Amino acid sequence: MAYWEKIQYLRKVYVINFDRINTFCYENNGRVTFWLPDCAVPIVVNPVSNLEDYRKIFEYTEYLKNAELNDAYWVKISYQKNEYIINLNSINSFYYEENGRLTFWLPDITQPFILHPVSNLDSYKTVVKYLQEKTGYINS
Repeated sequence: MAYWEKIQYLRKVYVINFDRINTFCYENNGRVTFWLPDCAVPIVVNPVSNLEDYRKIFEYTEYLKNAELNDAYWVKISYQKNEYIINLNSINSFYYEENGRLTFWLPDITQPFILHPVSNLDSYKTVVKYLQEKTGYINS
């Protein structure tokens, strides 16, 4: 079942199926960003200027943390001083190096995520656990 919401951004009204969003980013300044599927357009919602839409996104991400969804594997990852809520099932490839560095690209976002056990142990462990459960290819 789709989870449709109306969001206002840059004087435009978007009607978005949140179930198709794979990544939400909560920034230290309070803003939340997500990327529209199939086009990589970022939508940035500031709670100060758009509290109603911010609450919609917050409630949806809280729902994700507690939901058991068959086609999703939602995790919280800290990366570059931001908190990302990511559906790991949406990622199509991971690059694992002998030094332990793990790289992956999220759909609709062009920048790579690079995790290393020394600099980001908790998030690294979360992704490695997922890879071990789903693929069996990575030994920690």
